[in-house]
Amino acid sequence: MVSSVRSLKRLVYLISPNKIYSSFYKDLEKVLSSKRVSFFQLRLKNKSKNLIIKAAKKIKKITKKNKVKFIINDDSKLAKKVNADGCHVGQLDNMVSSARKDIGEGTIGVTCHNSKELALKASKDNADYLAFGSFFKSSLKPKAKKADLKILFWAKKNIKKPIVVIGGITDKNYKKLIKAGANYIAISTFIWNNPLLKPEVAIRKFK
Repeated sequence: MVSSVRSLKRLVYLISPNKIYSSFYKDLEKVLSSKRVSFFQLRLKNKSKNLIIKAAKKIKKITKKNKVKFIINDDSKLAKKVNADGCHVGQLDNMVSSARKDIGEGTIGVTCHNSKELALKASKDNADYLAFGSFFKSSLKPKAKKADLKILFWAKKNIKKPIVVIGGITDKNYKKLIKAGANYIAISTFIWNNPLLKPEVAIRKFK
């Protein structure tokens, strides 16, 4: 699966808002049609499984139409159930080996925070991509551990896996992360909760 992940050219790893608002699906269609998004992750914390499944089925149709990989956060069994393209696991979730049993050849990403040790373990476990962050102050994860650009330079040199960066990323700060070695930028708040820009306009700020 790593080779197929590497082949993606679009820069953005888009994460859902934590609430599916009334016009969300229409907005998602507009955002994905920009051709800037490689991955879309459904991340709904503290919501019922039935609600998540219902949302996932609608989202899957939109991501498939726009050739975007659909990722489920935390739950590999749910990812299998809704036929997602993969799942993302954190350090407190079922890890790569367990997730691999559920989704087979699907894409698996792992949160590595700012840790070389976690990154090396995820790489050894054959994760398809590694996620580092938070690089900036984030309203999505206000208590997230802080990451340093040095981890990106190190990962690019020492681990041959695609790198996703997360945490407070905007159109004003993302380029320094790309220069440091990131392959994809994970964004959410800037797209879905931007007081100045509609989602379809906000996404076009990333090139």
